[in-house]
Formats: sequence, C-alpha cells, structure tokens
Amino acid sequence: MTRIVAVADTHLFTDRIEVPDGDVFVHAGDMCRRGDLDELGEAADWIASLPHRHKVIVAGNHDWSFVHEPAGARTLLAGCTYLQDTEATIEGLRFYGSPWQPEFHDWAFNLPRGAPIARVWAGIPRGIDVLITHGPPAGIGDRFAYSSARSGCEDLMTRIAEVAPRLHLFGHIHQDGGAWQHGPTLHANVTTWECARAPTVIDIDASSITLVSVPPHGRRDEDFQTW
Repeated sequence: MTRIVAVADTHLFTDRIEVPDGDVFVHAGDMCRRGDLDELGEAADWIASLPHRHKVIVAGNHDWSFVHEPAGARTLLAGCTYLQDTEATIEGLRFYGSPWQPEFHDWAFNLPRGAPIARVWAGIPRGIDVLITHGPPAGIGDRFAYSSARSGCEDLMTRIAEVAPRLHLFGHIHQDGGAWQHGPTLHANVTTWECARAPTVIDIDASSITLVSVPPHGRRDEDFQTW
C-alpha cells in the first residue's frame, strides 16, 4: 500500500499547515503567488524539508517560472519529480501530470476551451493510476462559493472518461475541496486554500484506493477569493 499526501494552492503560506508523513507527496500546483524564481525557491525549500520518499510536482497558474524560466525552475525542484505532460512510475504506480487549464484571467498555463486544450488532454495515456492536473474537470470540484459558476474543463472530463485513471488529483478552485467517485475514477480537489485546509491523504495499491483523510473546506463562503 502506498500513502499519497496531496496538496494544492499553498501560495507560500506553508507555515500554517502540518503535512503528515507518507510515501508520496503530491503538489497539484500553485506553490507561488507571483511565481518568480525567488518564490519558487522558497516553496522548493519547504518541499525539500518534508520527509516523504517521493515528491511529485505539477505547476499551477501562479507558477510562472515554469513558463518564463523553465530550466531554472526545474533546477530548484531537482529532488522532485516534475510532471508537465509527462509520466513517471513511482512505487509501482503510473503517475501523469499536466498544468493546463481553460483560460482563467491572465495567468500561466492557459489554453482556450475546445480544440486547443483537447489536444493537450489527448496526451493523457490509458493505464494511469494517478492523474494530476492543476484544474478540475467539468462538474467535479469546480464550484465557486460566491456564485453558481463552475470552471471545470469539459474536454478534460471527456478524456478522463476515455482513459479511466484510477485516481485524479487537482486543485485550483479553492472553494470546492473534497472527493468524489465518478465512474471508475476517484477525483479529489486537494486544495489547501492558502494552507487553511489540511492535506488530503489517500492509500492506493494495485487493487484498491482508500480515502484516509479528506478535510472540510476550512473557510466560510464569505472568506473565499479567486486566484
């Protein structure tokens, strides 16, 4: 059994959060606020201090250094497995990660809905155990607290239905953390919303997935903002 400890949207508020031990630490994006290398270096130092044997990272819309200075960004995370439309096998499990989301203000890793983003999702292979994206699929963990709007990606949901990863971890929408079973895939929005919400802990092996800890939102609706 492999224990995954997953977070997203920490935005450098890491002094507020306690991260339990496990086998694989996953960060599903938005380590930073502005996203320059100095900020990423601070986030990387925090990640390096964690005890997990494996650390898997996907960038988010605030993590600009992976766009503007990708070599420097990857160097800072040299002790981690950084996934950008790539996969890695860890503890016998196939992980695949991608940072893209449908256009969201003027942030990093934006793509138009429809064909442009569908081409990216077409790269998600079959047989993946753990899919990590920064943004949510349509209709799952994508609800804004301040309105009925949903921001998830229809094309991502379509591809997930086609390739059926066993577990899908994401963040980006701070207001809708939680876990949902949809067909063969367990989806979890692992946002910490500036580290006010605890990490999500999941045990997984070749035949089973167990939700160990899925924390509540941790904030009132009126406290929510959009990044």
